[in-house]
Amino acid sequence: MKIEEVDKIITDFFKKTLERDAKVIKIAKSDDSLIGEAEIYEVSSFIKSLGLPTRVQDRNIYEIKLADNLEVVSYGRKEEVAKKE
Repeated sequence: MKIEEVDKIITDFFKKTLERDAKVIKIAKSDDSLIGEAEIYEVSSFIKSLGLPTRVQDRNIYEIKLADNLEVVSYGRKEEVAKKE
C-alpha cells in the first residue's frame, strides 16, 4: 500500500460523498487502521442559515478512518469528532 493510493481513496470518497474536492493533510497508521484528515471548503453554514447569498466558504477538517483493506470505516467533521470523545 502506498500513501498515494490512500490519498486517492480519501479524495475520491469525499468527492462522491460530499460532492466536494478534498485536500488530504494527514495520513497516519494506527494499530488496526489508517486515520486521515482532509481539508474541505464548504459554503458557510452560518451565512446560509441567514438566507444570504454568498461566496464565503468555511474551511472544515474531516477525519476519516480506513480499515487495513482500505475500506472506509467512519468519517466526520473534526470538531464534531472531538466533541464526541
